[in-house]
Amino acid sequence: MLSKIFFISCFCTTLLFCAQESTSDFIKQKIEIRELKKELNDFYNKKETEYKQRKKELQDILTKIEKDKEEIKNTRDSNLKILQDIKGEVSSKTSKIYNNMKPKVSAQIFDKMIEEGNIQDVFDIILKLKEKKVTLILKFLNVNNASQLTLMLKEYAKKNIKG
Repeated sequence: MLSKIFFISCFCTTLLFCAQESTSDFIKQKIEIRELKKELNDFYNKKETEYKQRKKELQDILTKIEKDKEEIKNTRDSNLKILQDIKGEVSSKTSKIYNNMKPKVSAQIFDKMIEEGNIQDVFDIILKLKEKKVTLILKFLNVNNASQLTLMLKEYAKKNIKG
């Protein structure tokens, strides 16, 4: 009987010890899981904050780029307008000069300019001249040059009628 009691007491002690140890391990694992979960939440929150910061920085940069792009466009448009005004002023002065010149002299100058490959410049000037003056100048121009300019005037007239 004593051996039975001893055996039962050993068995109970062992069971209690094992139960206590497994409960202890379970509690340790539970604590470790909580700590790990807390670390993951902290990490996630930190990364979420960094993401929001980076996103805001990128949006600020995009906004600045769009603003700069708009400023560049406005500057470009302004410069083009100024350039057109300058070109208009130069061509109006040029047309005044050629309108006051003798047609024979103008024709000689235009022939020389066309020889040098500046037929478009001559055409631009002719567009600004009075119609009567153009007729007189064409009369004194080299036949080939006069025909080229006549064709250009015809094409120009077609384009303006269409659009």
